[in-house]
Amino acid sequence: MATEIYKIHKVKLFDGTELEISPLKIKYLREVMDTFMYIKKVSNDDEAMLVLIECVRISMKQYKPEISSSIADIEDNLDLPTVHKILEFSCGIKINKDSSESVKSQAESSDSGTSWEDLDLAKLESEIFLLGAWKDYEDLEKSLSMTELFTTLSSKRELDYEEKKFLAAIQGVDLDQQVNPDRGQKEWEDLKARVFSKGQASDSKDILALQGQNAQKYGFGIGMGLDYEDLRTQ
Repeated sequence: MATEIYKIHKVKLFDGTELEISPLKIKYLREVMDTFMYIKKVSNDDEAMLVLIECVRISMKQYKPEISSSIADIEDNLDLPTVHKILEFSCGIKINKDSSESVKSQAESSDSGTSWEDLDLAKLESEIFLLGAWKDYEDLEKSLSMTELFTTLSSKRELDYEEKKFLAAIQGVDLDQQVNPDRGQKEWEDLKARVFSKGQASDSKDILALQGQNAQKYGFGIGMGLDYEDLRTQ
């Protein structure tokens, strides 16, 4: 069976209309999570539910724009269990109506709300924007959900590594064998030195490492006003 990037869940409106709920695109998720943060300021469950219903209203901009104009639209078309399902399926906010814990407390402890505050979304989007598939960042956010963003980003990083591994192999360096996080930063710098010197440098302190891109990084190097004599050939 083919691997699923995400699951699509189905819910029904009062009139029987069936909606397919997949993870929110980043554009709408951003609006939902910004609204969701107000849950920390409410004083009771009634106010907490209004915040959650507003989150569902925003999400309807993606799933069914016709009922996204007001909270009244949501109340006229969805029952409370369906509201809870949409929150969970669209953005991971889980509310258990049978729990003894208050709605406010459940919402505040939701994993989605906690992680969103710490997420450096701009950095992630900047990295994937380099693929050139979107005209601007708004276009990117309208096209991808967080699940799609992470999946695409993971594939991009794997491809980048494969390219680096290929270029290193041309220089006689096996990245899979030599790159080991446990060896620390020095080993990584030594590895880059061998790549930039085409296998001639023994470590990052070797003058032979100051070539090409490595030389440009420091503003000097072999071929850039610095020369050397290889005594080993004499």
